[in-house]
Amino acid sequence: MRPLLSWAGWRAVLARTYSPGPSAGYRGTSGAQGYVRNTPVGTCDLQGELDRFGGISVRLAQLDALDRLDAAAFQKGLQAAVQQWRSEGRTAVWLHIPILQSRFIAPAASLGFCFHHAESDSSVLTLWLGEGPSRLPGYASHQVGVAGAVFDESTRKILVVQDRNKLKNMWKFPGGLSEPGEDIGDTAVREVFEETGIKSEFRSLLSIRQQHTNPGAFGKSDMYIICRLKPYSFTINFCQHECLRCEWMDLNDLAKTENTTPITSRVARLLLYGYREGFDKIDLTVEELPAVHTGLFYKLYHKELPDNYKTMKGID
Repeated sequence: MRPLLSWAGWRAVLARTYSPGPSAGYRGTSGAQGYVRNTPVGTCDLQGELDRFGGISVRLAQLDALDRLDAAAFQKGLQAAVQQWRSEGRTAVWLHIPILQSRFIAPAASLGFCFHHAESDSSVLTLWLGEGPSRLPGYASHQVGVAGAVFDESTRKILVVQDRNKLKNMWKFPGGLSEPGEDIGDTAVREVFEETGIKSEFRSLLSIRQQHTNPGAFGKSDMYIICRLKPYSFTINFCQHECLRCEWMDLNDLAKTENTTPITSRVARLLLYGYREGFDKIDLTVEELPAVHTGLFYKLYHKELPDNYKTMKGID
């Protein structure tokens, strides 16, 4: 298999598109494809990033003199590079384009590249080079909302709010969207404090709701997770911009009221059951475990497992 096209080779391909052939301003390079300028397009000599699936990532932000490259020259260079990657047996190309170089999106699209996802400062396009239909994974399909059911066992009171910007002012648990890289429990604690001023601690996960084609999620799928939290402060100082009302309500009253959402009513009944029969009946606990990727960890939520089952080596 031929070696991966390096950034030096990539620049050589791009440089070749500035001129149809050699001229006095160019010199041949040993082993390079085409001709390069006496002054290289850039000084960075990095290889494209090859992933474990045989795909290659091209990051235009790492290519020097990109501002001096026009769209037509880019298209020719990209076309030549794609031909080489095909011959090398690469499975796919991931093209990272900074927002200020968005003029390169149309040339890439003309070669078959499609949008995969976008961030605030860049977009990522893909081209499947393997056989058959594309097997590239889609981008994140869900948004994650988290609410905190802050329950005070000593008084049997639970913290509830009414949103200011809703058509119906129904009682619900405070919460909001999880931020990138934020654990579910941390989201619940943060959102509760931001909306109500109440400090709390994550205890368990109570329920997960999945809903598709959600208008509030830009037509994508939505995960809504409710956590059980233990309060560490009790004086309410709620956010006037987000909340119309906020109070500590008796859990039994919340379970019976009609002025609430169906999921809030169901979780209130779940909490009432746990309060009476033991929270081990309803709690999904969390444990942090090492991931298969070096240096990474993940959180696993499940019903509590006895210690002897955690350490057992086999089935008797």
